[in-house]
Amino acid sequence: MSGKDGGDDGQKPQSVFSTLMADGDWLYLKGEYKKAIDRFTTALTLKPDDKNCYVGRAKCYLKMGQSENALKDAEASLKEDVTFFEGLYQKAEALYYLGEFEFALVFYHTGQKLRPHIQEFRLGIQKAQESIENSVGCPSSVKLEIKGDLSCLQKDEERVRPITAIQHLKKEKKQQTQKTPKSEKTIKQLLGEFYSDKKYLENLLKDKDLVKGKMKNGEQLQDVIQSSLTYLDNCTELWNQEKPICARERDRKLMQQKCSKLCPIAPSEPALSLLKSLDDFDAELTSGNAESNLKKAKEVMKTVQGWSEKDAPNKKKVLGSLHSCIGNALINLGDMEKALDHHQKDLELAKQCKLPEAMSRALDNIGRVYAQIGQLTQAIEFWEKKIPLVRGGLEKTWLFHEIGWCYLELNRHKEARDYGVRSVAAADEIADEKWQINANVLVAQSEMNLGNFESSVASFERALTHAKLQKDDSAMNAIQKALDAAKQHLTQ
Repeated sequence: MSGKDGGDDGQKPQSVFSTLMADGDWLYLKGEYKKAIDRFTTALTLKPDDKNCYVGRAKCYLKMGQSENALKDAEASLKEDVTFFEGLYQKAEALYYLGEFEFALVFYHTGQKLRPHIQEFRLGIQKAQESIENSVGCPSSVKLEIKGDLSCLQKDEERVRPITAIQHLKKEKKQQTQKTPKSEKTIKQLLGEFYSDKKYLENLLKDKDLVKGKMKNGEQLQDVIQSSLTYLDNCTELWNQEKPICARERDRKLMQQKCSKLCPIAPSEPALSLLKSLDDFDAELTSGNAESNLKKAKEVMKTVQGWSEKDAPNKKKVLGSLHSCIGNALINLGDMEKALDHHQKDLELAKQCKLPEAMSRALDNIGRVYAQIGQLTQAIEFWEKKIPLVRGGLEKTWLFHEIGWCYLELNRHKEARDYGVRSVAAADEIADEKWQINANVLVAQSEMNLGNFESSVASFERALTHAKLQKDDSAMNAIQKALDAAKQHLTQ
């Protein structure tokens, strides 16, 4: 094995990366956050795109009070997969500790839609709402609907075209002509994906209680929203001056005609950009726009199917992602049969391309569909296949718990207990008290059904201890009742 000065060919042994990750996790649990950050940083030199590594480092930054760095790492973990719920949770947490409670609330909601069984998101929603109320004085109509993304409020370096446009505006300010009124339809066409951001901000501005609030840096929230709207208005004006809508529409139609006559085959570059655009589909899905998402994904699917694998070598990867998008949209619309079909196709393509993360995604989704329609044996079958592909501690805890819960529902109490124990161990590794509650309750219920009442009482007591630390009254009451019932069996 070569030393530190080995080649930069990216072919480092997997064992080195795994060791660095394990060291980082262990140092985090010990509270040695600075050393843990060093381990994760070194690990990222071996795998620059590893999302679990970014999440691990983000957690350390949060513990050290470096919320901005935590936010950057959380966003990096979401770069390839905006539905990565551990990354969403860290992003929401970072925004919360930066004092951006409204935006944190949006991402807590997004995560809850993806993983409704994970209590972190529910508790995050509660604390964000309470912080909003405390900061603006119980707003009368704060209802942050998750519609569209908040991309227009992202940092400048993340949106190249709008920034370039604004810089151009400033340079040419003296030569600008007076703005002319435009119809809503024209504005929508000019702004494209940013139109939903504009409408979202306009709705926020109508809330008189909300806009009175201040951000952490003292800036009025109303000023932030208004400046963002002005930003979009300027972009609209500039883009219209550069190329009016009528010219854009004409060019689009001409291009479509040329493409249909000359070459229905797309080169690989559009395939790469399309993979990134699939993030937008998933963002719309988590925003509740399942029908819009479904329509878009199906349209793109037709285009991709006409591509040549020679010119678009990642065609199967794109198709798999599209099947995943369509399947998730169908789940939200309640069409489980069709959703299952698309997720199975995603799994087939992932196997053909040997893509572990895509396989994990498909197995997860197939298991979710089966669980929702009550076919728990099938859910277990696919979730158990996912286990070797899981690395993140939070996802591992959730997965073991869900499999154990399925076994419990099937009255297979020994298997339920065994998976509950694994879930407890995983939750203890990441020191996650919320999941320590859930996992211990699963073990306690399983042990009670097996007649092991002493073990059941011990697990209920551990769960109760964690619930008290979390000050979760509803959990404390439910666990206390179950604990009392278990203790009665001991006295009989």
